[in-house]
Amino acid sequence: MLLVVEQFLNGLQFGLLLFLLAAGLTLVFGIMDLVNLAHGSLYMMGAYFAATFVAWTGSFVLGGVMALGATLLLGIVLEFTALRHLYGRDHLDHVLATFGLILFFNEAVRLIWGPAGLALPLPSWLAFPVTILPGIQYPAYRLAIIVVALLVALLLYLGVMRTRIGMLIRAGASNREMIGALGINIKLLYTLVFGLGAALAGLAGLMQAPILTVQIGMGENILILAFVVIVIGGIGSIRGAFIAAIMIGLIDTMGRAFLPNLLRQVLNSASASTAAPALSSMLIYLLMAIVLVARPEGLFPANRR
Repeated sequence: MLLVVEQFLNGLQFGLLLFLLAAGLTLVFGIMDLVNLAHGSLYMMGAYFAATFVAWTGSFVLGGVMALGATLLLGIVLEFTALRHLYGRDHLDHVLATFGLILFFNEAVRLIWGPAGLALPLPSWLAFPVTILPGIQYPAYRLAIIVVALLVALLLYLGVMRTRIGMLIRAGASNREMIGALGINIKLLYTLVFGLGAALAGLAGLMQAPILTVQIGMGENILILAFVVIVIGGIGSIRGAFIAAIMIGLIDTMGRAFLPNLLRQVLNSASASTAAPALSSMLIYLLMAIVLVARPEGLFPANRR
C-alpha cells in the first residue's frame, strides 16, 4: 500500500511537470503551426537560470521568479529574432531550424556554465517529509510541485477559457486564418503565446532542477514525451494536454515501479530490471498508437473543447 501510494504521487508529479512542458508546446503547435524542437531547450534554460539565480540571491523563491522572467524574456526574443521567419513555411524547415537551436543552446550553456552539471539544493523549508496518510510519508518538495502545477493548470485553464486573450488563443488554435481576417494582431498573439509557452517550460525546468542534475541536453528526452502528450490529447487542447500528461506520467512511473516484479516471474532479476523501463516506454507508445487509430485528431481536439 505504501509503495502504491508513493508511486502514484510520483506519477502524478511527473505527469504535471509533463503538462507544464506540453501545454506551451501544444499552444505553439496548435496556434502558430510551428514544430518547435527547441522547446526542451527552454526547459533546460529554466533549470540553469534557476540554479544560477538561486545561488546569487540565496532565496529559492526569488531565484525562481527571476528564472521565470528570464525564460519568458528569452522566449519572446527567440520568437522575434528567429522563429518569426519560419511562419508559413514547411514543417521540415521548422524541424531543421529548431534542431539547430537545440545545438546552439547546448553549446551556449557549455560556454557559459561549463560542461559539468549544476546542482540546485532543495529549499530548507521544503526539505522534510509530510505525513499524508497514517504510516505514509512523502517529500514536502514533491508535494509542493504537485500543488504549484495544479494551481498553474487551473490558472491557465481560467485564462484560456474566461479571458479575451484566452478567447483569441482558442480561436487561433481552431482557425488561424479567421483570426487574422478579423483584424487581430496575429504577430503579437504569436509572441504572447510563445512567451507563455517558454515560461511554462522554464517553470517545469526550475521545479525539476532540485530533483535531477541540471545538465546539458536535459530537455531532449522529456521533449519526446511532451510531443506524445499533445498527440494523445489533441493539438492545441489544454484539457487534452492535462489528461494525457497525467496518463503518461502514471503509466511511466507505475510501470517502472511494478513491472520488474512481474517480469521476474518469467525472467531473471537482471533481465527484468533492464526490460521494465523499455516496456514502460512501449506501453506509452502503444497508447499513442491506439489513440491515433481510434481518434486521429486526439482525445480532445482544439475545435471541440
